[in-house]
Amino acid sequence: MLPLTHGKLGVCLEECNRMSIYDQGLRPGPHNNVPLTPLSLLTRAGRVYPDQVSVRYGDQVCTWGDTLERCLRLASGLRALGIGKNDTVAVLAPNTQAAVEVAFAVPGSGAVLNMINTRLDAQAIAFILDHGEAKAFLVDAGLADVAAAALALAQTQPLVIDIADSVDAAGADAAPLGNHCYEALIESNDAEPFTMPESEWDAIALNYTSGTTGNPKGVVYHHRGAYLNGLGNALEWALPHHPIYLWTLPLFHCNGWCFPWTLAAVAGENICLRAPEPAPALDLIESAGITHLSGAPIVLNMLTTEAEQRGLKFKRAIRMTTAGAAPPAAVLARAAEVGFDVTHVYGLTEVYGPATICAWKEDYNNESAAEQARLKARQGVNYTVLEELSVRNPDTMELVPKDGATMGEIMFRGNIVMKGYLKNPEASAAAFAGGHFRSGDLAVWHPDSYVEIKDRSKDIIISGGENISSIEVEGALYQHPAVGTAAVVAAPHEKWGETPYAFVELAAGGSVTAAELIAHCREQLAHFKCPSQIVFGELPKTSTGKIQKFELRARAQALAAQ
Repeated sequence: MLPLTHGKLGVCLEECNRMSIYDQGLRPGPHNNVPLTPLSLLTRAGRVYPDQVSVRYGDQVCTWGDTLERCLRLASGLRALGIGKNDTVAVLAPNTQAAVEVAFAVPGSGAVLNMINTRLDAQAIAFILDHGEAKAFLVDAGLADVAAAALALAQTQPLVIDIADSVDAAGADAAPLGNHCYEALIESNDAEPFTMPESEWDAIALNYTSGTTGNPKGVVYHHRGAYLNGLGNALEWALPHHPIYLWTLPLFHCNGWCFPWTLAAVAGENICLRAPEPAPALDLIESAGITHLSGAPIVLNMLTTEAEQRGLKFKRAIRMTTAGAAPPAAVLARAAEVGFDVTHVYGLTEVYGPATICAWKEDYNNESAAEQARLKARQGVNYTVLEELSVRNPDTMELVPKDGATMGEIMFRGNIVMKGYLKNPEASAAAFAGGHFRSGDLAVWHPDSYVEIKDRSKDIIISGGENISSIEVEGALYQHPAVGTAAVVAAPHEKWGETPYAFVELAAGGSVTAAELIAHCREQLAHFKCPSQIVFGELPKTSTGKIQKFELRARAQALAAQ
C-alpha cells in the first residue's frame, strides 16, 4: 500500500505508521487517565463507608459520610469567599477535627494548604503568612492571641476564619479575629463537588522547614506525591481496614506524615488530641481501643516512661511508627517490654514525611531483644512508592560500598520528592544537584541494602582527625537507666579541634553523676568517642520533639570558652 503524502490526512497516516501498535488509536483521556489526588480517597470513603466512624474528638463523633459532606461544604464556602486555584490557605490549629478536615477541604477548593507549626512565635508565623502569600487564615480559638500578634506584624492581610472549639475551654471565650466562622461556613454552603486538580503536578500543600539556621524554607507538595505517600503508609505498615489511629503526631508536621489521606484510604478512625501529653494519650490508648499511632522517638520515650510508672503492659500490641531522629536501641527495647510494636521510618519534610522503612524480616525474630532493637534502629529501605534510596559520595555522586562502614549522604529520587522550595530557586537547585534530593544526613549502607544514619552532616564531630558519630555516643548514654533524653554535640577543643559534649535530661527518679556517665560510656565506646563534659538539664526541643542541636552547640561553645 502506497503511503499518502499530501494533505493533513497523509501526515496523520504517516505518523500512524510510525507509531507502535500499542499507541495506535489508544489515547489517554478522562475515561482512562485521571490525575492522582487524595481527594478521591475521601470521596470513596464517604460513599463506601458512610456510617463508619471517621473522627472522634472529645464528645464529637463524625462518620466518613459526615466528613465527606462537611469537607465538600467547607470547600464550597472557601470558593464563595473568592478562594481558588493556587491560593494559599494557612491554618493554625492543633490536632482537632478541623485540622483533619482541612487536609481535604482546602485542596478541594482548588487552594494550597499551609499548616503552620502551632508552637511558633508571632514573628515566625508572620514570616510564613507573608512568604506564602496567604489569602485566607484559619485560626483555632485557643491560638487567637499569637495569631493576632502575627497578623499585626505581617504585610499580607489574609481573610481570617475563626475555628471555635467546644472541647478546649481555654479558647471558648476568645474574641473572634475575623468576620467568618468555620462552622457557619460549613452550614451555609452546599456540598458541591470538589475542584479537582487539572494536573497531578498541581500544588496541594506548603510546609515550612524548622528554620533552625535562619528563615524556614517553604516545601511544596503536589497531588501525585500526597496520594502516593498516603497509600505508601498503608502499604508499608500493612494497615487493616478501619484502624483506630491516635493523633500524637502534629498534623502540621508534613501534613501529619500524609496520614489524614492514609486513613481515608482505609476508612480508619482519627482520634484527635490537642496535645501529645503522655497521660491523656495513654488513657485514650486503653479507653478508645487505639491500634496505631505515630511520633518522634521523644514521644515514644514519654509514653513508655508513663506506662512504666503506671506498671502498665498492654494486653495487645500497640503499633507505632517513629521518626524524626534515630530511636535509641535502649528506648526501643523498653518500648517493646511495655507492648509498643515500633516500626522505624525515616524521611524529611522534602519527601512528604516518611519515605523509608526499617522493613522487618521474619528471621529477625530469632535474634535477642538487644539485637532486635539494634536492627530496628536502622533507617532501612525505600518505601515502595519511592523510586530510589541511595547513599552517595556528595562530591562525586558515586554510590558508597555496602560495607556498613563507608559514610556517604542519603539521597532520594522519585514521585514523593517535593516540587521544590517556594520562591527559592537557588535552594531548590542545590537540593537537587546531581539529579537526586540531597538529605544532608550521613549514613552507611549495610550489605543487606539497609541504610543506617550516623549523623547529620553538620552534627558530625571531628576530633583529632577522627570522625565521631553523635548518634553512636547518644546510643551509649541511653543504655544507662538514669538517662531520659540525651544529645551530643561538638565543642571546640584547643588540642583535638573538637570534642563531644553531652547534654542529658534525667529520667524520672534517675540519679547519676557526670563521672559515672562518662565511665559508663567508656565501657561501650573507644575513649576518644566519649563525652568530655556532661551537662544536666532540660533540653531545648522543637514542637515535633526534635532536639534543637543548634542551641546546644551554642551552649557548648560558651562552656568551652569558659
